[in-house]
Amino acid sequence: MTMFSRAFSQLDPRKWIDRMHPQTLGIATWLLYLDGVFATLGFLDKTNEFGSLRVIGPITGIFGLAACVCFIGGGFLMANGKLLGWYLGIAASFSPLLARFIISIHQQNLGYTISLVNRITGGDTVGFMFEAALVVLLLHPMSRSYARTWLR
Repeated sequence: MTMFSRAFSQLDPRKWIDRMHPQTLGIATWLLYLDGVFATLGFLDKTNEFGSLRVIGPITGIFGLAACVCFIGGGFLMANGKLLGWYLGIAASFSPLLARFIISIHQQNLGYTISLVNRITGGDTVGFMFEAALVVLLLHPMSRSYARTWLR
């Protein structure tokens, strides 16, 4: 069986956190949900990176919506013991950085200049620290070992 055919079988809609996860994955799951809520709110009212992608065009808007879904879907699938959730979480954790680079390319085409620091952090150092923490938690050796051994 492939990972995708097993990913949506035996899901418990009441299980949003797995208490047996190591602390790195447990905290990452919480951060995925928290970031997912704020990413979705920003997407809907066009105030964060994902909302800006929605303003740029329909293709980039679909990317923004997919990133919002990856945050919450990744956390939920990970809590239900699915390896696909861990991969979605990793993709979601890198999506704000990718979104900022897409936005900066669009702004350069309009004639604006954006510094490298602004491309990376988006002008929000504290928010960037949480984004970086999520990446570190998901790619921590303890998380990778647990995902390789226990997530199916």
